[in-house]
Amino acid sequence: MKQHKTVRDVMHANAVCIDGLTTVEEAIRIAREQQVKAIIVNKRDEHDEFGIVLMNDIAKKVLAKNRAPSRVNVYEIMTKPALSVSPDMNVKYCARLFERFGISRAPVIENGQVLGMVSYNLIVIYGMLAEEVESQHRKD
Repeated sequence: MKQHKTVRDVMHANAVCIDGLTTVEEAIRIAREQQVKAIIVNKRDEHDEFGIVLMNDIAKKVLAKNRAPSRVNVYEIMTKPALSVSPDMNVKYCARLFERFGISRAPVIENGQVLGMVSYNLIVIYGMLAEEVESQHRKD
């Protein structure tokens, strides 16, 4: 029987969450320290939604426009609401969702809590090859 990989199987659990009032300068520092390419922006309250800031958002909206990272807050450049995925979603459907919406990574959220981050890279490296390796092991 074929075992389908879920987002939970391939996601990175080291998602970084910050406040929207954090400066871009501090967000870059945090991303560098934590070695992440995207940062989740926390909800302000239970009726709010999570946001997301990618390093290319910073490049396009701060660096390219010659804005000072110390004077720009994350909430000014984030994407909100962040398109999130369920940890139980099949990686095949996650990849289709990414393609449809033109994104490359998304927070993994369950019951209003951030569990991690998933990306195309993680899906390919741990979702596709893992199935191939497992099926090869079953044949042996």
